[in-house]
Amino acid sequence: MSTPLTHRPPVAARPPVDPERWPDVARVPRSSPPRTAIARAIVTRALRRLPLRVRFEDGSALGDRGPLLTVHDRQAFFRRIGTDGLIGFGESYMAGEWDAEDLVGVLTVMAGHVGTLVPASLQRLRGVWAPRTPDAQRNTPDGARRNIRHHYDLSNDLFALFLDETLTYSAAVFRGFPADHAVLPAAQHRKIDRLLDLAEVGPGTRLLEIGTGWGELALRAADRGARVLTVTLSAEQRDLAVRRVREAGQQDLVEVRLSDYRQLTGSYDAVVSVEMIEAVGAEFWPDYFTVLDRLLAPGGRIALQAITLPHDRLLATRDGHTWIHKYVFPGGVIPSLEAVEQVTAAHTALTVARHDGFGVHYAETLRLWRERFVQRAEDVEALGFDAVFRRMWTFYLAYSEAGFRSGYLDVRQLLLTRREPDAAGAAG
Repeated sequence: MSTPLTHRPPVAARPPVDPERWPDVARVPRSSPPRTAIARAIVTRALRRLPLRVRFEDGSALGDRGPLLTVHDRQAFFRRIGTDGLIGFGESYMAGEWDAEDLVGVLTVMAGHVGTLVPASLQRLRGVWAPRTPDAQRNTPDGARRNIRHHYDLSNDLFALFLDETLTYSAAVFRGFPADHAVLPAAQHRKIDRLLDLAEVGPGTRLLEIGTGWGELALRAADRGARVLTVTLSAEQRDLAVRRVREAGQQDLVEVRLSDYRQLTGSYDAVVSVEMIEAVGAEFWPDYFTVLDRLLAPGGRIALQAITLPHDRLLATRDGHTWIHKYVFPGGVIPSLEAVEQVTAAHTALTVARHDGFGVHYAETLRLWRERFVQRAEDVEALGFDAVFRRMWTFYLAYSEAGFRSGYLDVRQLLLTRREPDAAGAAG
């Protein structure tokens, strides 16, 4: 039973919701009383087992330890989860139906127990009740362009508000913790330099970068004397990267091209890609690694930075459609290290020669981005992004940080090289 409280939690102001922009946030889904009751029972059971405190608007509560989750609208909260699962959980936050002063703390607890939140009997039936990836989000050439533009073409000015001056949107490598925003540029350069060192990029290297970002890695490689082709599907990123290359005087060494990786030809001494494989989609991983194998010159090296998750979680979730897919990264699938090893062994002559994990550094990177994003809420609003978007983006950054803090996610730099041929002349 719920525990009564002496004082009821304050009711937070709900954000105004534009029903055309946010239709599934504006309306609480219909749910039959039995389904809502079942959802309430399952969610209540899960919450009781977690090191969390949960307080409802009527003053009742669950739990007596851990970070506090405050529910302002119990009925909407349970109806959304009962209808849409964890997508509904995220939409409930976007709608202002629940809050947490320590949002990362709440989500870290949940991420650390993700395998047990849903009863085992329901997990075995996941294929029946879990939503599937919409066909429109498959990473075909047309679908990949739509998926990338959904996130990266939001606004260069938006990303500039919370990233550092290098405009690097991936895990940094710090010298120590806690870090502050002032050290982010050096930490991002440290990450880039490690990756370029892994690929042995130097004077005269023919370098291919798949996933330009806003051009910092390409510029760093050009400073070493490499000749760089960098490709992206984001027109916003391409335009700004071209301008940055021109301003740096490196246009003779760096070409920025709007292109799908599947369209590329040529031969390169080194290939690098930072946190782009997550946007490829599991069904296209064989195509992706086959292209890398085809483009790599003899003796060349491939250095990838990739977010990873445990292989059993990949197998359980790879075809699912989650809150992050619906609102932030459509079509994304985070690989496991085992999946990369299996795909490269089955479809290419490539092998993972080295891999180094540094997930705690990503958690710190995300903390700095999240804090800066929240601090600049008025500037975000001035760019035309409403309160629901700001709650969505805050939830996304906290959700991601929690994944790394809990150990559910990791980030790795991987070195891929070609397998040596065996005595019969075939790749071993």
